[in-house]
Amino acid sequence: MGTSEIPAEPQRVVVLDTDKIDTALSLGITPVGAARASESELPSYLGDLSGVTVVGTTAEPDLEAIESLEPDLILGSKFRQEAFYDELNAIAPTVFTELVGLTWKENFLLDGDALGKADEAAQLLADYEARAGEIGASLGEAVGTEVSLVRFMPDQIRYYGPDSFSGIVLGDTGLARPELQQLNGAEDRRFAEVSAEEIDTLGGDVIFYCAYGDDGDAQLAEYTSGELWQSIPAVQSGAAHQVDDEIWMTGIGVSAAGLILDDLETYLSA
Repeated sequence: MGTSEIPAEPQRVVVLDTDKIDTALSLGITPVGAARASESELPSYLGDLSGVTVVGTTAEPDLEAIESLEPDLILGSKFRQEAFYDELNAIAPTVFTELVGLTWKENFLLDGDALGKADEAAQLLADYEARAGEIGASLGEAVGTEVSLVRFMPDQIRYYGPDSFSGIVLGDTGLARPELQQLNGAEDRRFAEVSAEEIDTLGGDVIFYCAYGDDGDAQLAEYTSGELWQSIPAVQSGAAHQVDDEIWMTGIGVSAAGLILDDLETYLSA
């Protein structure tokens, strides 16, 4: 959003998106405040965050709560919080990344630089990419297995393409995707929707599925117990696996990516 002058080693950091909290913790920095996704609490996969003050949601950050924490750096996203930038920047130097998901690696490096941890961020990302390649090589024939990604939302069912966070992680391993979920020709290759009546068209030799929020959990329970879901070959063969939405969908950081790799090793290794 312009130029920001940041203390060389910021001590009191507030983060306003789920990728930012993953980034800070991955780099050994516990933020003093963090916004939560609207349908969830702070992510449990990052450990005990009881000492982190919740400062509203990613869509509606609590400016008064942020100011009371006296931060020396605020990390956010233009995609989500552009309307709040001037007020945030008046509280403390504020650095925004532009997009979410698609540019998660670039975002990680930029946020790492803002945190004074550029070298550490570059090394963590390199380590993740090396491990993803090693896992892909170790999976052998499984790399040709088509992997389907499905998410039950409160009001829709989504499948995720190659430009989503988890889709990028799958791509880094070399795992194949069903033709439908490659979203070829689509302007937005992050995700698309499927109706409940078309749920059996999702494809994939293996399905990883999750749900967002309590209403999403209700959708998941309803549809995965239905005849159409149960008719999917991957479901019938026991190759449909429920995974953690915090990790696969909202984590969008190097620690979450590493945990996705853990799941792939668990479910796909011979």
